[in-house]
Amino acid sequence: DANRDFAPVSLVVTVPIVIVANTAALPVKDVPSLVSYLKANPGKVNFASAGNGGSSHLVPEYFKYRTGTQMTHVPYKGSGPAIADVVAGQVQLMFDTLLTSTPHVKGGRVKMLAVTTAQRLAEYPDVPTVAESLNLKDFEASSWYALYAPAGTPPEIVARLSAEVDTALKKPAVAKRLTDLGAVPVGGLPDKLAAFQRAEQEKWGKVIQVAKVKAE
Repeated sequence: DANRDFAPVSLVVTVPIVIVANTAALPVKDVPSLVSYLKANPGKVNFASAGNGGSSHLVPEYFKYRTGTQMTHVPYKGSGPAIADVVAGQVQLMFDTLLTSTPHVKGGRVKMLAVTTAQRLAEYPDVPTVAESLNLKDFEASSWYALYAPAGTPPEIVARLSAEVDTALKKPAVAKRLTDLGAVPVGGLPDKLAAFQRAEQEKWGKVIQVAKVKAE
């Protein structure tokens, strides 16, 4: 149990998830037209994932749950082969991390329909969020990476680690490197990570239950 075994230190980065579609295989131009198409063709649209239980599987399950739509999950062993099959038109769309999607979006091989983050991304200011596209104000989903210490680590050491992470993330070279990798530097105090983790466990626990997701 992560809550018992580890002490939260800092939320290091969030990794935006983007909806990318092969528009030759799926006749949609944005998220509202995607929802309309899914409602007219329940279960006929396939989405690729990097494997069962990861963000590229759970975020579309959350999308289905929030929009009342049906899609069919096609799991792959990794995001490389998954996005390759979207590019080839074998599968119509994917909820992918920004990093693996970017080359294909920039090359015009797939279309980025929306981001699942709360705000638009600085590098894609014209791509809307799912929240604004569908007027679902609290729709938000990202992957994230955090730093934890073993449970029982003295509070002053946890505080020092947290401060050092914050300092590093504020360095322009570090922030740029992380942004280039498709991540958003966050930082912050241990309490912020603890509250974030509780909210995430509650939200994704519900999605896993509704979608009957089994870990592999």
